[in-house]
Parts: sequence; C-alpha cells; structure tokens
Amino acid sequence: MAVIKELKTMGELAMVQDIEQQIWEQVPVPLHQTYTAVKNGGIMLGAFEEGDIVGFGYGFAGFKDGKTFLCSHMLAIRPAHRSRKIGEQLKWRQREIALEKGYDLIRWTFDPLETRNAYLNLTKLNGICNTYIENCYGEMKDGINKGLPSDRFEVDWHLDSAHVRERDMRIPGDAVPLNAVGENGSGLPVYTEGEVGDLDAPAYTLAVPKEFQQLKADDPGLALDWRMKTREKFGSLFTAGYSAVHLQPYEFHAEYVFVKTGDLRLE
Repeated sequence: MAVIKELKTMGELAMVQDIEQQIWEQVPVPLHQTYTAVKNGGIMLGAFEEGDIVGFGYGFAGFKDGKTFLCSHMLAIRPAHRSRKIGEQLKWRQREIALEKGYDLIRWTFDPLETRNAYLNLTKLNGICNTYIENCYGEMKDGINKGLPSDRFEVDWHLDSAHVRERDMRIPGDAVPLNAVGENGSGLPVYTEGEVGDLDAPAYTLAVPKEFQQLKADDPGLALDWRMKTREKFGSLFTAGYSAVHLQPYEFHAEYVFVKTGDLRLE
C-alpha cells in the first residue's frame, strides 16, 4: 500500500511536476497556481512508496449552477507503479478530506474510451456519469490525447450518498446490449450495431475496446470510428435519462452499464 499525504507547501507541490511531464509530456501546472488553489479549498495529494512520490491527485474549488464542489482536475500514477490500487487510494483519501472541508460532491472528466479510468471511476468508486462533453479540451497535443477529439464523460461523485457510502450497486441481469465488438481482418476491434428501439428499458450496456491507446497506435481511423459511434450512443442515453454506473471488463473489451438516473440513491 502506498502512503498518501496531503501536499501543502511550495516544496511539496513541486514534487508532482516531474510526474506531470512524464505522463502528459507537457509543461506542468505552475506552482503559484497549485499553491493558491490548495490555500483556497483545493486538495493536492501525493502517493509515496519507499519515500518516493509515485502518483498524485489534484483538485480545486468549483462552482456551477449555484452548487459548490471540488473539481478533481488531475490524477496520475507513474507507469511502473500502476495496477496497485494507488489511484483508488488517492481518490478515497480525497473524499475524506473533501468531506472534512464541507464538500459533498466531487466532479471530474475522463475519456470514456479509456477503460482503466472508467473502471476506477464507476466500478470502484461508484461515481456516475450523465454528461457527455464533445471535444471538451479542443485539439490536445500530449502523448495520450493527440489525434482524436477530446470527448469526455463528466463524473459526479456524490460523496455522502447511499450510492457511494454503501457501494452496493446491483447490476441488472437483463440489461439490453446496444452494440457488440467484432473483429476486422487485422484482428482489431470494430463497432457492431445492435438492433434496439426506443430507449425505455431498465438498463443498457455499451461495449468499448479495452486497450484504446493500442488501437489508436494500430489504426487511428478505426479509433476515430469508435469515438464518433460511441459519442452518438452515449449522448442518446444521457438525453433519455440514463447514467453510466459501472464498467465490466472482459479479456479484449469492456461493457458500460447504464441505468435510469432516477433509480439511483443520490440523496
């Protein structure tokens, strides 16, 4: 288990900049900005193993439509330290501190085709999503995002709700599949449309490739096809009143599960 520490001084905050450069291949957030943020309702957490910083989580105060929340802007783990539940540790500690500061909601965005992030955000943390933002950040040049529209899910983490506290999301066994994952002549995943009428079932699933970065490298055009076809389906589901609540991984693909937002215990 990593040791999670809250970072508050300029010297402590500087420790995360090398990770930012490693992960996103871009100039890190200026220290004067992160320092000001943590002094005014923001939270910066560092994850340490054997005394070395291996990951961080950064959020600042947000306000929208009369609601105050913590905007969780960045979460990064060094590649050699992934798959050790460090991201999950960072998020649960972030929740604890946010509740202490008086927040009851944390929001952040992620690429819905990045299944590692989706599994953490929905399946492990019980976040939900019913907002899709097309090309959220415009054209991005970093190593992870370049080459495709920067579409994003906006996650709502209702910190003190029964949905999050009890973590007992029951996945309907009769969810209707909206698509399937086929295979082209090169062995790459292709989107296969399902036969679905009006969106009025209790639950739906939508399948996505499991290793999207590899797909982008192998066939950028096919990756773009996945982006545009899933964009349409996600938007339709959210417009119809559904929320993404779970991601189920399989060997080569993963499936999102959507239920009616009104059926969730978000009070």
